[in-house]
Amino acid sequence: MKTLTANEVETLLNKGKELHIIDVRETDEVAEGKIPGAINIPLGLIEFRKQELDKSKEYIMVCRSGGRSSRAAQLLESHGFQVINMTGGMLSWEGQTE
Repeated sequence: MKTLTANEVETLLNKGKELHIIDVRETDEVAEGKIPGAINIPLGLIEFRKQELDKSKEYIMVCRSGGRSSRAAQLLESHGFQVINMTGGMLSWEGQTE
């Protein structure tokens, strides 16, 4: 599984790169702040909402610390999606939030 650090993701965003970020935290966690543009799909719903995703795009998976996003990435990868896990999760994020 590919990984990126929070700093690497922030650098890509700052360079204007179009990223497809999925935040797998629960809704109440996301309400405290998420990476701008990230889509919230809680881990428990990934299996049921994967048909909303495009297999031609690469997705960066994010959670609080990197554990849940790793599980989500493994699940999506097993279904043929291109995924990257953001290690350290939002605990490591120093960029802007919305």
